[in-house]
Amino acid sequence: MFQNDTSVDPKIANRREVVFILLAGLFIGSLAMLNILGISRFIDLSFTFFGTDIPFILFVGALPYPITFLCTDFISEFYGKHRANIVVWTGLMLNIWVIFIMYIGGVLPPHPEILPETGLPPLDDPNRVFFEVRKLTFGATTASMIAYLTAQFVDVHIFHALKRLTKGRYLWIRNNGSTLTSQLIDSFTVVLITYYYAKAIHVPEGVTVVRYLTILMLSNYIFKMTSALIDTLPFYAGVRFLSKYLQIDPNKGYTEKYNK
Repeated sequence: MFQNDTSVDPKIANRREVVFILLAGLFIGSLAMLNILGISRFIDLSFTFFGTDIPFILFVGALPYPITFLCTDFISEFYGKHRANIVVWTGLMLNIWVIFIMYIGGVLPPHPEILPETGLPPLDDPNRVFFEVRKLTFGATTASMIAYLTAQFVDVHIFHALKRLTKGRYLWIRNNGSTLTSQLIDSFTVVLITYYYAKAIHVPEGVTVVRYLTILMLSNYIFKMTSALIDTLPFYAGVRFLSKYLQIDPNKGYTEKYNK
């Protein structure tokens, strides 16, 4: 695990910080993208299996989501729980910043006419696109902040708990175990909050609320679960490469502790 060791070659120390910034930047950039896109579009990937129609509907904001957990797993593996938590808190501040900019952008002049029935400008008003995105972002980001904090801290905690339990071995267990659990929490939480609190999910006619929300929760979780299982290979490859490139033994603290 990474330590601030002054005896490390400055070139290697700089390399470690650059990789950390790249991972944190990819995490924060993906988080900003998923919050702004959020529920602005629903992707319908429903299919037929042996004559049975299987509904499969994703939030467009879910597409970059799996990469955020891969980034925090890499940061947890090489830089430790403390730095991983710092990145998670930074992501929360980013969510607040997105809401702030959206709010300021809406209150500055000119002030378009807002229709009471929609809460948006008329269809022919060029400001409508911004206000529609703003409305969806407010709802999605509020839900996302609560779900995000819960899921990411669960991810970091379970990752390190499994690493201690397995004495630093079985990389796939901590990678998948932490991500699958945290994404289950996120998928269910974000859908429920977005519908019941933010009122930003509209249930189609002829479909019950319970059925539609269940479809959304399961579809988004299955997508994230599949992505998490697929990213096991790049995570293994990345850990092997970065261990040599950064000259860090990510299991050093754990193997020394349990082999005494």
